[in-house]
Amino acid sequence: MNNSQTASVLTQLRARAAADPKRIIFPETTDPRVIQAARLLQERNWVTPVVVGTGNVLLPSDLQVAPADDPDLMARCAQRLFENRRHKGLSQEAARSALQDPLLLAAALVSIGFVDGSVAGSIATTASVIRAGLYGVGTAANRNLVSSFFLMQFPDFCLTYADCGVVPDPNAEQLSEIAITSAESHHRLTGVEPRVALLSFSTLGSADHPRVEKIRRALEITRRKKPDLLIEGELQFDAAFVPHVAQRKAPESMVAGQANVMVFPDLDSGNIAYKISERLAGAQALGPLVQGLARPFMDLSRGCSVEDICDVAVIASILSDPASSDRRTPT
Repeated sequence: MNNSQTASVLTQLRARAAADPKRIIFPETTDPRVIQAARLLQERNWVTPVVVGTGNVLLPSDLQVAPADDPDLMARCAQRLFENRRHKGLSQEAARSALQDPLLLAAALVSIGFVDGSVAGSIATTASVIRAGLYGVGTAANRNLVSSFFLMQFPDFCLTYADCGVVPDPNAEQLSEIAITSAESHHRLTGVEPRVALLSFSTLGSADHPRVEKIRRALEITRRKKPDLLIEGELQFDAAFVPHVAQRKAPESMVAGQANVMVFPDLDSGNIAYKISERLAGAQALGPLVQGLARPFMDLSRGCSVEDICDVAVIASILSDPASSDRRTPT
């Protein structure tokens, strides 16, 4: 891994966002941290914040407020939500009523292109944010799974951890999709070629167990789908990250000792790992960053800081792409 390329990734992302500020919506305006973050983002010109108004919160006059009283705009949002969910029995009247939920309103506004992305989760649970994203935005055309990753900024390098927030116990197919999507996310954000490690308690046959077999199967699936992707598994973390350990345990691997995308076998291990990295190693954990949706609909940790909200908004801006408007009907 080239540390000189990754050490300043947040600075680079902020500069990229400022060069072309996108419209990012914030539905949780009852949280003072969100209002403070929106004002900072506007002052720094990283994104153009749009906030969702609520009846009991007086919003600063210098912030753009989503025009929920615009009948034409609300009709477009309701129609999109109806189209997305009518196969589940949602009526047009129920779709209009559903827009009273700030999360669903934000998702519909993202879906119709009124804004480029959304950031929520400082109050709402991850499950609520993901549900709104699925209902309102839908999955990307080439994706079957919504997952998440953390961009882990250490003092001298940057890693991607996945999945740490959404899929509790992925099977081999799901683990493969998490690996592929996370590799793409890592490259889009850092510009660095992804080297993906499918992590395990075993390294290349050092142990046999059904859990290890799942990792091997995920590797086979991924190599068949993405033969050019640099990926290895199963690897213990030290073999994936430490060059001299990799030289002993996996000397022929092009990934071992150089991995920058760490794919964990389940949500337990991923969630524990990112919190240990954050609290003991001093890493800045950005996320959980939702991937697999047609457009950015980002989640936050409920313990997030104002700066965390700003940086996730920057990432949502970078990941917004006109090509991502291709979407599937949500399931």
